Amino acid sequence: MKNLAQSKVGQIVAANYRTSTVFTAHNIDFCCGGGVTLEQACKDKNADLNEVLRELEDSFKTRDTNDYQGLQPDGLVKMITNVHHSYVSATIPALEVYLGKLCRVHGERHPELLQIADLFKEGSRALLDHMKKEELVLFPYILAMVEAKKNGFSLSKPHFQNVENPIQVMEHEHDQEGMRFRIINELSNNYECPPDGCQTYRVTYAMLKEFEEDLHKHIHLENNILFPAVRKLFQEFEFE
Repeated sequence: MKNLAQSKVGQIVAANYRTSTVFTAHNIDFCCGGGVTLEQACKDKNADLNEVLRELEDSFKTRDTNDYQGLQPDGLVKMITNVHHSYVSATIPALEVYLGKLCRVHGERHPELLQIADLFKEGSRALLDHMKKEELVLFPYILAMVEAKKNGFSLSKPHFQNVENPIQVMEHEHDQEGMRFRIINELSNNYECPPDGCQTYRVTYAMLKEFEEDLHKHIHLENNILFPAVRKLFQEFEFE
């Protein structure tokens, strides 16, 4: 990518998802905070811009096998629903059970567990509601737009008037979940099990870390790839 330092972080990851490992290593947010330039992101995190640029150039040398940019909006919707929404729904119950057990056994010595459990419970409820709104409101209209465009059909204006309206709601909720998990990450010391932690402690923190990583990818796919494509597609329709 030309003038990489002035490219937005989210766009860099959208072009090649392998670059996400570079940003993760430097604690640079590429999903919710992906709207800033690489130069600004490095400045905000006190990261060496030249070092990050070298690492990004290395990652570009390997072809990204996950060509999400090549997917059409309907393909992205189906993948997000089948992969990420399914993962969230399946993982939340087990994590809530494990966190409850940790709070009962280790909560007195590690009061941060109580905060983590509360944050995760709050976030899980918000995420489930968020996904339901996507699956019942925004995603069906995206699929309808793709079908209408493919077959030359006319399309009625949505009840929400413009896709920008639900997209802005989704992006705001993404920001809230990103912030919630940043706090969980800090409270858990980047999911590092303490010396007195049991096997359940280690497994729970490993699952929380995986959950956050999946959430980052999930939000990235929507904020940086799906939503820009949907905004562009919506502009191609003429409504009476």
